[in-house]
Amino acid sequence: MKQFIVTALALSVSIVAYAQKTDQSALIDQYVKEVMAINQIPGLAIGIIKDDQIIFQQYYGKETLENDKKVDSNSMFRIYSTSKLMSNIAAFQLIEKGQLSLEDKISKYLENLPKEWQEVQVKNLLTHSSGIPNLIAFNDISANDSNAQVIERLSKEKMDFKTGQQFSYNQTNYFLLTMIIEKVTGQSFENFILNNQFSDTKNQVVFSSNAIEKIPHRVVKYNYNSERKQYEKSTDISGTRAHSANGIAITLTAFLKWSSHLSKNNLLHQKTKEMMWQPFDFGNKKDVFAYGWDISKVNNITSYNFSGGNVSSYKIYPQNKMAIVMMSNGYSLFPIQYRVVNHIAAMIDKTLTDDYSIAEETIISEFSKKNNPGAEKIYYSLKAKNPKWNFENTLNDIGYILLRNSRTDEAIKVFTINVKENPQSANSFDSLGEGYFSDQNYVLALENYKESLVLNPENTNASKMIQKIEDLMKKK
Repeated sequence: MKQFIVTALALSVSIVAYAQKTDQSALIDQYVKEVMAINQIPGLAIGIIKDDQIIFQQYYGKETLENDKKVDSNSMFRIYSTSKLMSNIAAFQLIEKGQLSLEDKISKYLENLPKEWQEVQVKNLLTHSSGIPNLIAFNDISANDSNAQVIERLSKEKMDFKTGQQFSYNQTNYFLLTMIIEKVTGQSFENFILNNQFSDTKNQVVFSSNAIEKIPHRVVKYNYNSERKQYEKSTDISGTRAHSANGIAITLTAFLKWSSHLSKNNLLHQKTKEMMWQPFDFGNKKDVFAYGWDISKVNNITSYNFSGGNVSSYKIYPQNKMAIVMMSNGYSLFPIQYRVVNHIAAMIDKTLTDDYSIAEETIISEFSKKNNPGAEKIYYSLKAKNPKWNFENTLNDIGYILLRNSRTDEAIKVFTINVKENPQSANSFDSLGEGYFSDQNYVLALENYKESLVLNPENTNASKMIQKIEDLMKKK
């Protein structure tokens, strides 16, 4: 059954423990090292700006598993979709100059667009509310296809939804934004970004959406193969048109300078930033997203952020005059980018402490440890402190991660706890059924799938699995 995605990580350092220490940098360093150890992260870089000063800038691990080259100030991490932040800034720089408007129809700049796209506006690209089909969903679109070929292919598809109605993350939006930026400026997208955002660090930024291209100092990204229990080099290739969406590789130094320029209004005026960070008015009145930025709140303090490839993230806290950059090149269990940033933010500024998030992080950490007998006890002790907290989605996600990593017994244990905690949840019983099915315990699998179907008669997955298990049991 569909899992709830929890952007989770590894190890939690308690608030009480770190409040007693005075060396903040040493504490952050210790925390990062523990996170890396549990998640088997090959290489990582962390940078923190507070009150316009870099207060932490550290490098960990290796650029590549094939040699002993350490991550250092020259290492350029590919930040994947975090690249979109630079694209957002580029669009608003043009808006600030009066060369572009959020209300402009994209047909003002782009020719030969399908009729259904004619009313899409620049603001819909930035907010992922265009409804235009997502180019990465179609295998017959090649990285080498021309822009015209991509548009022609997508024109054969229906719109996903009415423009402006909802948020739907979509790479086509930034493909079109690239074309508009190039049309308006008369420059290549790459040159416009470098000249207007990285003029003082041009040699520390490269554009490439080709993971196998050999680029000096670019850190290799790894994907963990849970079946083979080993890392494998990423081989994704999405072509030059994806540069605005996922193509930047950057040093930590360059990223921190970019962040500093953003905070000091060197890239955009304050009013322009405030406009960029305004929530978009989606038609469904449910989705929350700014113009290219996620919006987060902790204790009524707003931050703006984005992440990429589950290996990079950037978050800026204007009210706290703080920004955090995190870049890595892989993880074995849970994507960690936001959890690390949020935890470090709380370590620096206690007003950003989210007790639920800290507890969730601890739960994930404890169940991540192999055959950890104390994980369940720690879980219940945390729940006892605040019985209203609900970790159904967290436990469900932990169980599936463990299941995919062939830790079936531990996965079943987590799913069982979830069922006990949420006895009216059809999804929890469905997940436990899948755990037992993976363990080839068909009797218990069938029992839990049937219970899930009782709780949710529309659970088609449970219906299919019940039939599948009954057929298997008949053959025995």
